[in-house]
Amino acid sequence: MTVRFAGLELANPIIAASGTFGYGIEFEEIVGLEQIGAFVTKGISLEPMAGNQAPRIVQTAAGMLNAIGLQNIGVEDFIAKKLPQLKRYPKAVCIVNVFGYKVADYVAVVERLNDAEGIAAYELNVSCPNVHEGGMTFGADAGALEYLVARVKSVATRPLMVKLSPNVTSVAQMARVSELAGADAVSLVNTFMAMAIDVETRQPMIRNVTGGLSGPAIKPIALRMVYETAKAVKIPVIGMGGIVTAEDAVEFLLAGATAVEVGTASYADPRAVERLVGGLTGWCKGHNVERVGSLTGGVDDSVVGVKATHGNFR
Repeated sequence: MTVRFAGLELANPIIAASGTFGYGIEFEEIVGLEQIGAFVTKGISLEPMAGNQAPRIVQTAAGMLNAIGLQNIGVEDFIAKKLPQLKRYPKAVCIVNVFGYKVADYVAVVERLNDAEGIAAYELNVSCPNVHEGGMTFGADAGALEYLVARVKSVATRPLMVKLSPNVTSVAQMARVSELAGADAVSLVNTFMAMAIDVETRQPMIRNVTGGLSGPAIKPIALRMVYETAKAVKIPVIGMGGIVTAEDAVEFLLAGATAVEVGTASYADPRAVERLVGGLTGWCKGHNVERVGSLTGGVDDSVVGVKATHGNFR
């Protein structure tokens, strides 16, 4: 079940996604932190962020809408209060999601994290749709993205993964830009910009008006984007978007992902990531897959007119 990418070795390809797994340590009594492949922390910024005002989470058909706004304790408190607790799990792989309003913010956070122990890699958040500056501002502009990735890469002492937005004309193009700027891997996709309206009050159900849509509803679109991106770049692709079952994870691997991140599923089932490790292991055994890495990019897309196996629409 071992997978390798960007200089990292994970016990399995299941990663807990940023924003749904706290700083990792909050889940220690629920999930075996050393049993999952890795976990990605909440977005860490230079200074603490209070996030957006409530209401900021709304359930939708087959998913959820959120506008948390990257609430976090800031890099100094993360290093002082959270990282020391993770030393109890020396085999746990901690990837830190990094956010900034300006390029200098991202660089400063990474430079500070470089001196800290217990971190395996960085995930550059250039795709959050729920803040008014930074985030998706970089991920939607090729020139800004190239400059940001290059600057952060020049100071990072650990592997750098770039988390991409689906709210662009071509995610594959942005992945290519990230690769050329020095990224060691890309992860996709972050949430889709969306909204919900209360028909009784005629007001948006999210205080921020719009939020990010996640969950099973986005899976087919996310899967397509991972497939296209894996064909466009040579660096590893980490897939995410609506993964709930082992079969969902297998689809992303077949589409070209080396590993997968699981987010919204953890809201419905806090043990989702650990359950998926067992489910994926069982799936591989049941299908005589000796090495999970052999699934990556294994989709047979040469056949035209394949019949659907899960329904027939006329």
